[in-house]
Amino acid sequence: MGFPSPSQDSCCDQPSDSPETSASTWSRRWGLWKSSILSLLTLLLAVGGEYLFPHQVFTVTAWLPLYLLAYVLVGWPVLKRGGQLILQGEVFTEFFLMGIATIGAFAIGEYPEAVAVMLFYTIGEVLQHQAVSKAKGNVQALLDLRPNRARVIREGKRQWVQPEKVNIGETLEIRAGESVPLDGVLQESYGNFNTAAITGESMPTRISKGNEVLAGMVNLQNLITLRVSRSFQESSLSKIIRTVQQATAKKAKTEQFIRKFAKVYTPIVTYLALALVVLPYFFVSDYQFSDWLYRALVFLVISCPCALVISIPLGYFGGIGAASRKGILFKGSNYLDLITQVNTVIFDKTGTLTKGVFSVQQEEAAATADPDWKLLAISLEAKSNHPIALALVKHLGKPTDSVLGLEEHAGQGLSGQVHGKQVLVGNRSLMKAKTIPDLPKTSLPGKTLVYAAVDGEYCGYFALADEIKSDALEAFTELRKLGISETGILSGDRQEIVQTLGKELGADFAYGGLLPDQKSSRLEELKRKSGSKIAFVGDGINDAPALAVADLGIAMGAMGSDLAIETADVVIQTDHPSRVALAVRIGKTTRHIVWQNIGLAFGVKLLVLMLGALGLAGMWEAVFADVGVALLAILNAIRITKIYK
Repeated sequence: MGFPSPSQDSCCDQPSDSPETSASTWSRRWGLWKSSILSLLTLLLAVGGEYLFPHQVFTVTAWLPLYLLAYVLVGWPVLKRGGQLILQGEVFTEFFLMGIATIGAFAIGEYPEAVAVMLFYTIGEVLQHQAVSKAKGNVQALLDLRPNRARVIREGKRQWVQPEKVNIGETLEIRAGESVPLDGVLQESYGNFNTAAITGESMPTRISKGNEVLAGMVNLQNLITLRVSRSFQESSLSKIIRTVQQATAKKAKTEQFIRKFAKVYTPIVTYLALALVVLPYFFVSDYQFSDWLYRALVFLVISCPCALVISIPLGYFGGIGAASRKGILFKGSNYLDLITQVNTVIFDKTGTLTKGVFSVQQEEAAATADPDWKLLAISLEAKSNHPIALALVKHLGKPTDSVLGLEEHAGQGLSGQVHGKQVLVGNRSLMKAKTIPDLPKTSLPGKTLVYAAVDGEYCGYFALADEIKSDALEAFTELRKLGISETGILSGDRQEIVQTLGKELGADFAYGGLLPDQKSSRLEELKRKSGSKIAFVGDGINDAPALAVADLGIAMGAMGSDLAIETADVVIQTDHPSRVALAVRIGKTTRHIVWQNIGLAFGVKLLVLMLGALGLAGMWEAVFADVGVALLAILNAIRITKIYK
């Protein structure tokens, strides 16, 4: 089995991170199987012939040509690749080890074993190729979901074009059962979509007119039209695919160590094999060169570190692929490792633990309020996409009044001029900052109060409530089960609301009234605690500073957010906080499998290496220690794709 590096491929052309066409993959695989089958048949014929009709020519078996043919059928690609790498300055590779070991075996007359090493090596390569392809199938599945054509309405006519050639603003037509080729805004009153490719959710999603439909979703019923909102390269599905494909570039520390270890380990075992031939001459009375050469050759075959340097990256890739199927994007295998070290998970509140869909529960006007205060207030709120602003617009209706000097006060509210009047809409801290007098001391537990002032005079408030997500409690419970020692909430909402939510969910702490920079400052304080590893979970937009400060930033519900993709280390594409616990579980499973493979590979190889040096293990045991252990490790590595179907 091979140990690929940035400059080295397997002799059997293992698949890279970019997908191959199925035709070329099957053609290559069949070619390897064909060579292996012919080699096996030739080997059996030679062994059978030598047993039934033993005959020698100049002290060499007459069946040697058949052994050589069987060897060349499977050994030539290995020898050729080894020679190419030696010319490039890379001497100590597995191809060098296999070539020297098998040629040496021929030199001392161990013909069947020499052929068997190359034969089983090649069969192992084919099986490895299949295992790698299976582990990488999640990315290929995403690629397959991306339509290669789009039906565009141009000048009143429908025509098929490549998605790359569709412009923003053009209209697409998608029929029932078809995949959406590009991100776009729905033009019909509603539509039902299968979003499994994007979110990992099996339940259909209903999307209303004016909302965004993402590339990769499947239209489940009725003809719909979309107005394209993003180019092909910037579509949500393209971002997901790029994120998953590029994730393998960010290696985990374990993976980096193993690659460095292999570069040192291989020349060391080569020199040890040489010493195993030479040194016994000076210490063993009945020294036989052929016996010690055979032991050295066995030692070389066993020494190939393939089980480590193939199965470990494959384990991490399997973890990344399994997570992507569940709508969780790790931006590198290093983050799969890091999430297993997290002991504190902190959540944002609005849109993360709560639905972020507010509704106005009550309103109250001051006795001296401007008669148009609600109209003036809603004129400002209509300029914002904040969940509270959307709820107020839904409650009062969208106005047509223009706003001058609109200013957003982060975490507090809005200010601006409407009809020549200075209007403020926001929380109590904004009103105090602007020295608005006569604010009521009303306290409504579990509700968010939005105040309004016109020309420096308090006019009234709206009381809004936000619903907790159905799986928020499950998220906290599961994190505790996974060994997370501390959980918390940081929010810009009122302290009493945040504290009430924290008690309901069982959080260790809950702080409210925080601006974005105050959230990141609080995280900095928490990080100073000895041994703390903090993950912060937010919506990926106004929580960007906190996501950047945390040891691990997790953006949730951020399918189309550029800022989320750029800032966060992990992106959860649904609005389910329980997926955070699932991400931790996948990380722990991946790490467990990786360390199982390290233990398996080291344990078996060390045992058989010692037996080989003592002359108690032959080529057949060497083949198992090399090819067999590598295959067991690979099969163990792809187990994760079965666990998280």
